[in-house]
Amino acid sequence: MTDAIEDHLYLNYFHQNEDCLFPLHTSISLFLLSYCDCQAFKVSLVSPGEIPPDAQLTKKLLPENLDICLIKRGQLPSIVQNCSLPAIVEKNGRFCRAGLAVVLRHIIFKTYEADPSKENILELLGFKKTCLKACAEVSEWTRLCEISIPQAVENILRGSADQQQTIPEEILQFETKLGEPVRVHNDDKIRRQKVQQQNAFVKKSTNSVSSQEGRSAENHEPVFADMELRVALSKLTVQKNPATVKREASHIRKMKTSELPPLDHVFAEGLYFTLADVVLFPCIHYFLGSIKKHQDMIERLPLISSWYQRVQEVPGIKQAAAKCNMQFLQYMGPFSTRDEHLQSNCTTSNELKEESEEIRFIGGPRPTMTKLMVGHCSQVFPHPCPSWALDWTTLPAAVNPGKGKMSSDRALRKQQQLNNLVALVTELAKPGDVIVDFCSGGGHVGIVLAYILPMNQIVLVENKELSLVRAKERSDELGLNNIWFIQANMDYFTGSFNIGVALHACGVATDMVIERCIKVRAAFVISPCCYGFIQNTAKFAFPQSSQFKEVLSYKEHMVLCRFADQTAVGLPPERRQIGKNCMGLVDLDRAWNVERSNYTAQVISMEPESCSPKNNLIVAVPI
Repeated sequence: MTDAIEDHLYLNYFHQNEDCLFPLHTSISLFLLSYCDCQAFKVSLVSPGEIPPDAQLTKKLLPENLDICLIKRGQLPSIVQNCSLPAIVEKNGRFCRAGLAVVLRHIIFKTYEADPSKENILELLGFKKTCLKACAEVSEWTRLCEISIPQAVENILRGSADQQQTIPEEILQFETKLGEPVRVHNDDKIRRQKVQQQNAFVKKSTNSVSSQEGRSAENHEPVFADMELRVALSKLTVQKNPATVKREASHIRKMKTSELPPLDHVFAEGLYFTLADVVLFPCIHYFLGSIKKHQDMIERLPLISSWYQRVQEVPGIKQAAAKCNMQFLQYMGPFSTRDEHLQSNCTTSNELKEESEEIRFIGGPRPTMTKLMVGHCSQVFPHPCPSWALDWTTLPAAVNPGKGKMSSDRALRKQQQLNNLVALVTELAKPGDVIVDFCSGGGHVGIVLAYILPMNQIVLVENKELSLVRAKERSDELGLNNIWFIQANMDYFTGSFNIGVALHACGVATDMVIERCIKVRAAFVISPCCYGFIQNTAKFAFPQSSQFKEVLSYKEHMVLCRFADQTAVGLPPERRQIGKNCMGLVDLDRAWNVERSNYTAQVISMEPESCSPKNNLIVAVPI
């Protein structure tokens, strides 16, 4: 390693068995580093306590091409001590990326940046470079890959293999995923080519039955002689197009889309090998190893068994596994067709369909609003400092949200929104307080606070890398030293703080910020947004407050949420007012729920109301 390396990668180290480092997030990260042949990071394994006596044994399980050291958690940089590992910190120590998916995506970008000829590495991020980009808090697929399956496998590996009796639900979900039809860009074209290939194969087989007698096994058609595998292999061999396919016959071109055969999974997300396969492969490898004596369990996972074998044939996988001391298991179970799998899982599919139909609703918001108004539930207060405003003309250009491509009208509205938030935060803040700007985007709130409150530490937490990089550039221009930048899903920020703030946190992101603030007993000022995206999740059930639960069902609450989004300037005044009322009721439910945690909470309207169609603030202070 040289001084030119700017980023430092920190991985948790708890313990190891014969061929696996724990936690699995560490094994997965090292596997990707080996697959990418990436040496762009200084790597440290972080022990929760003293360096274990078997440290030398641990090094035998580490990739040979990486220089890895062992450190204690107390040796971590301050910014990393506020995050869950894995985490990557830039050399200046003020920009941190935390969480498995965020870290793995950054490893891929850094590998490609160092060597642009490695296009196959960049293609791990899939179409539009979005693989595992969505937050685990809102994306079921990201959560399954990043959290649920690694945790489930870890739980199994901690116990005795002889005690393993059931397949974890998370593994069964992956098996189900592999049996679902594939949707990819241009899939209509690929499906028509699949029909042509199937017809040609049938014709060839019919015409050559007699000539095939006596041929050796290697002359037979491969098991996966289908269009999906050809398309997948074309990517893996860095060809821009699949093997040449003649134009489809007229009757195939005229086939309706509904008549075309579905595409089967070759890899975890469909036809192409992606980061999701790299994440899941070590997990499934260790899981299958733990149940290799239970043939009945293996037979219940035919699609996973087939996927496991296919991934082994991906160029570079065998080399990466060898570097990480992973000994491949022999083929363990029968192959299964997609149709067989779907037939065995039709009950689950029907149940999910019924569940999705259950949450639909018909009708407008007036009956729901009437039920709440009878209970005098409408309580939105005016802003306590309606005339308070920053003197934007005296502030540096980099503080002003209008710098860049923002129109003058939008810049004015953004300034007015910031006036509202900053007025309340400055009233709450004391010197030395830590203030966290959640869902910070380009840092409009956090940068203003860092500039006008130099005695406070400001932390920006945002999942989108580009937005956070732009915020850092503005901060560097201002020479701010009291600001940190953390690219992470909200659950991976674990630090303590005094005040939480969020401007236009979308959907349940508002509820996630509230939950995080309550957990550390922090005051908060939050402006919600995107009410139409609110729905029940693994963490939250709506309505939330006991007062609303007594009056509304979930479906009725969803009516409020959908109409709360109808506050756009171009809508008729009466309709906008209904939207405003619905918005106030949804936020009042949140505020009353917060009060159960020994807080005082209010819903406040920004001034002037024209500063944003989403002009509510939820303000709460612990008692």
